[in-house]
Amino acid sequence: MVKIALIGIVAVLIATYFKVYKAEYSIYIGIVASILIIYFGISKLNIIMNTIREIEGFISINHTYLEILIKIIGITYIAEFSSSLCKDAGHAAIANQIELVGKLTILTISMPILLALLDTINEFLHA
Repeated sequence: MVKIALIGIVAVLIATYFKVYKAEYSIYIGIVASILIIYFGISKLNIIMNTIREIEGFISINHTYLEILIKIIGITYIAEFSSSLCKDAGHAAIANQIELVGKLTILTISMPILLALLDTINEFLHA
């Protein structure tokens, strides 16, 4: 985590310096630093996947639901990353649209879970 924090701080300092002289370089530095930080973050996915598999061994849960959960997490990170880059570049309207579509995509993907929950509630009520 210290390495990631240092990359972020150094990137911000360099981007701030270039913002005065060449604003477009500032944006490029921010993008490169963000991609580098995400690269280090993605390396943690193996730990998360192993933990999810371990949880799956403890409880009986449909594998499809875990896949949906992983997709939702991925969509969240992609939307947040893209939105932040757009905001940093001064395009807040585009950033807001990315966030909106991300939320709608998550809602769409989570529909099977919602239907299964409602089906379970319906079974309890009619049992």
